[in-house]
Amino acid sequence: MIIRTLLYAVILITSFGCNDDDLPDLLNRNEPKNVTGLNYVEAEGGDFTELYDKLITTLNGNTAVSIVAQVDHAANAQSVGESLRPTRTVLFGNPRLGTPLMQINPQAGLDLPQKMLVYEAEDDDVILAYNTVEYLANRHGVSAASTLVDMRDDLGALAAGVGNDNVVNAADNDVSLNEGVMDITVSGSVDSVYAKLRAAIVGNANLRIIAELDHQANAASVGLELPAMRLIVFGNPQLGTPLLQEERSVGIDLPQKMLVYALGDDNVTVAYNDPYYLAERHDIDEDTPELATIRDALSALARTAVGL
Repeated sequence: MIIRTLLYAVILITSFGCNDDDLPDLLNRNEPKNVTGLNYVEAEGGDFTELYDKLITTLNGNTAVSIVAQVDHAANAQSVGESLRPTRTVLFGNPRLGTPLMQINPQAGLDLPQKMLVYEAEDDDVILAYNTVEYLANRHGVSAASTLVDMRDDLGALAAGVGNDNVVNAADNDVSLNEGVMDITVSGSVDSVYAKLRAAIVGNANLRIIAELDHQANAASVGLELPAMRLIVFGNPQLGTPLLQEERSVGIDLPQKMLVYALGDDNVTVAYNDPYYLAERHDIDEDTPELATIRDALSALARTAVGL
């Protein structure tokens, strides 16, 4: 019966004149498309609200984990007159696991805390996706971190438990050191640079702060040490929604983030993701006009923060 159904589907597609390039997209139905460093679970026939609520309940039940923020991308899209199937990102952290990565390279704080993306696919299945630890290790050069195995196991167990299915592992984690990371380094203090950055975001009516994290303070809460390091998460649905409408997997990298951290000798670095790198990672057309606008906005914020 399965073979007959698949054969009928192929005949039907062929009869409507689809070429070979169309076939993968028609059969894929909105699952992540070989996104570098992205694992996922596909909950077939799952209910989006039930699964998302189960995720939040599971996270809240773990005393070592704190939920940092929840982002409802569909509601944000609606706020600017656009539509999007149910799509949410939750940011959560465990300083005991994340701090050792940032002790090796503070830049790892750009991809921490952890995130899980939950969305309803076009075939009504629910996708739960998250960044692999191999992706984080390769991108930030932290493969020696002692907590990577625990982090990998915990994320996999969380996704599989909530989605009630096995994890589909990323086809590859081939990201080079510092790939897609933009940064500016100046003399000064983290507090002063961060204050300027925050003021610039608050002063832009199109932007909304989603979360602020003090990685140094979070590390201290579990008896670990980090240099001064702060992360700010913010968004503009007018610019982010078109990217999500093209490829929902980009929600793992949205909203935007900027990291401010001490780099020794009184130097401070402001780091953020290159939107064109994110577009490449998620197979978004590089000619999408919002990408240039996002790039210019992030560059302007970073330059304002460092006084340029």
